[in-house]
Amino acid sequence: MLRKLLQQAPAARRFLSAQSTPPLLNKFSVFSYSYSSSSQSEFPHSNSIEHLEDQSTNTISIDRSGLYNPPDSELVKHLKGIIKFRGGPISVAEYMEEVLTNPKAGFYINRDVFGTEGDFITSPEVSQMFGEMVGVWAMCLWEQMGQPKRVNLVELGPGRGTLMADLLRGASKFKNFTESLHIHMVECSPALQKLQYHNLKCVDEYNTSENVEKRITSTLAGAPVSWHAALEQVPSGLPTIIIAHEFYDALPIHQFQPTPATLYLMKRCKWAVPEEIEKLNQIEVCPKSIDLTQTLAKRIGTDGGGALIIDYGLNGVVSDSLQAIRKHKFVDILDNPGTADLSAYVDFACIRHSAEEASVEALLQNCTDEQAESLRTGYWRLVGEGEAPFWEGPDDQVPIGMGTRYMAMAIVNKKQDVPVPFQ
Repeated sequence: MLRKLLQQAPAARRFLSAQSTPPLLNKFSVFSYSYSSSSQSEFPHSNSIEHLEDQSTNTISIDRSGLYNPPDSELVKHLKGIIKFRGGPISVAEYMEEVLTNPKAGFYINRDVFGTEGDFITSPEVSQMFGEMVGVWAMCLWEQMGQPKRVNLVELGPGRGTLMADLLRGASKFKNFTESLHIHMVECSPALQKLQYHNLKCVDEYNTSENVEKRITSTLAGAPVSWHAALEQVPSGLPTIIIAHEFYDALPIHQFQPTPATLYLMKRCKWAVPEEIEKLNQIEVCPKSIDLTQTLAKRIGTDGGGALIIDYGLNGVVSDSLQAIRKHKFVDILDNPGTADLSAYVDFACIRHSAEEASVEALLQNCTDEQAESLRTGYWRLVGEGEAPFWEGPDDQVPIGMGTRYMAMAIVNKKQDVPVPFQ
């Protein structure tokens, strides 16, 4: 489908440059044309007005400026090259990834797309209170972790760095917290990295007494800052607080009718209730969000810490949410690729299940088959709903989940804080 749509423009050009009189002009056949048939195949590559004279010498002007087909951008040429080389269409996920993060012409790579002068506004740009509230959450988590002396504070897709800057300003008076931080910005755009460096008030520090690389420090809180292209590059081994604000919605999605990513479709449908699937003509699945969530869960399970994910989405199956925004207006997703933001709703039910599944898988790694089966059935009884879909034993012994009916209550001294997770 993408190949067909991307190739419509050159097809239209071929149609309009036919040697015979273009059908578009047949309605003017009563007039005598002043140009030869050889010139009909060459539409000028600029705005033009064609003057035609009828038999009464009246002049009629035809504006052909709308027929001009501008040359393809470098990204469109690249996309067409992929399609031609492959000999077939590309997936929606491939298209999203190229449009947003192509190293040379991706939407996020070479410019500032945020704010009133950009293409859209995010919550941190609306008010500093947003970043400050996220900072309060991070500090509360740090205290619940026992106030460790060293912590990795990671932000995925930090944009201009506004959220992190507001977080650090708000937390600057809490020295024990800020002195424990090493900030890690996961950002693939060189242009946005420079903006983040500026907005975090960073300075380069050199230690002449030691043979070490330069250290970048944010003067907002005196904390060291590092940049990485991917989460996997962030050093492990320390408690980690991860913030993902409006990051998941830019991860590439598949829109199913079947593709090679069917494995992820089967995984997603396993978590859905039948009523959700029956009424859908299509379904969106984001393999990268599943993999990323499981990576987060495993790292937190190993190193300690927590993750906060804030985004637009649904707590259930997503059907048709892919959209493009340019200069604060919705546009067609195929209109001038690389100049508009592409995003899709985040399937929060899916990433929740991904995190839970990763936690169970970590327990299963060193188990015997019998122990693993016991863990799976126990897990389903605690958090599942209805009959366990993985059960292969006798029908009369199938585990029944009580996740929607299992309640809990805490009683504490009134002088104590409300315990986690009862806030």
